[in-house]
Amino acid sequence: MSIYDVSKLIAETRRLAADYKRATGTSLAVSSEIAKHDACDLLQLKPADAETEGGFDAIGEFADWQDWKIQIKGRAIFDESKSGQRIGQLKLDKRWDAVVLVLMNEDFETQEIYMAKRDEVEQELAELDSKRQNRGAMTIARFKHLARLVWTPQDGIVRD
Repeated sequence: MSIYDVSKLIAETRRLAADYKRATGTSLAVSSEIAKHDACDLLQLKPADAETEGGFDAIGEFADWQDWKIQIKGRAIFDESKSGQRIGQLKLDKRWDAVVLVLMNEDFETQEIYMAKRDEVEQELAELDSKRQNRGAMTIARFKHLARLVWTPQDGIVRD
């Protein structure tokens, strides 16, 4: 049992990361940890054990994605006018069922969460590879186009 409240630590991390970005113009590498925390909390996911073979960050507990192995990616958007922002590298050689993309604002507060199934992601990446537009990653816009919105602050979990 930890003496620390993880939710309070994440809130402080959000504040520090936002202040650091405003003060220096560069980002602290904390968005992935905040994204994992928020995705698990907001989507009723169970964090994967550190001992797992990798490839996924959480396991679904919500009925719509019960027992799915889920990769979690996060991105803080500081300038919405910039196009071409990419999500992190996907682990295609590992076991997973879906990818969740947590989009945060400049204060590292989660604004939207999208989810795409593995087969949809693999098909999209194959198309991008054939057009030589992939280079190992996918843009946020492309991911949002193939994925479905699964969470918003206004509605919580968005059902089909």
